[in-house]
Amino acid sequence: MLIRLEQPQDIDATTKVNQLAFERDDEANLVTQLRNQATPYLSMVAQTDDNQIVGHIFYSPATIQTADGDVAGMGLAPMSVHPDHQQQGVGKQLIKYSLDKIAQMKIPYVIVLGHADYYPQFGFVPASLRSIHCQWMGIPEEAFMILILNPTVMQPVSGTAFYHRTFNEIM
Repeated sequence: MLIRLEQPQDIDATTKVNQLAFERDDEANLVTQLRNQATPYLSMVAQTDDNQIVGHIFYSPATIQTADGDVAGMGLAPMSVHPDHQQQGVGKQLIKYSLDKIAQMKIPYVIVLGHADYYPQFGFVPASLRSIHCQWMGIPEEAFMILILNPTVMQPVSGTAFYHRTFNEIM
């Protein structure tokens, strides 16, 4: 399995993976819009030995609004694996490699809205433990998580976390 940056020729395949993994078009449409509207972003794919794209992960700008100003970071969403390749470690590889890239970009944190029993293995913790809350009301606290990549920058930070505005337009 090769994890690499998404290339323009991968877009049709990543769109299909998102559609199949989520059994709807919302996430695929979201990624299309984020590619056009979000800067910076990180999009990576999982490619099999026979050159098939079977996984995709996308990060876009996120902001934590605090009393002292905004703190920029990234939001992980979506992450998808083709149904025929789920439960085989593809998602884990995508997350590990992509988080290394995010750290190299000097991003201080990543937020994710996801499965509380999956993301902690990568260092994510409930954001509420750091007095950081999701922009969307009614989200279970254990499902909205944060990974701190720069503890010095993030030590005093608390507030409300916002995904890129495109999420509100598409989802």
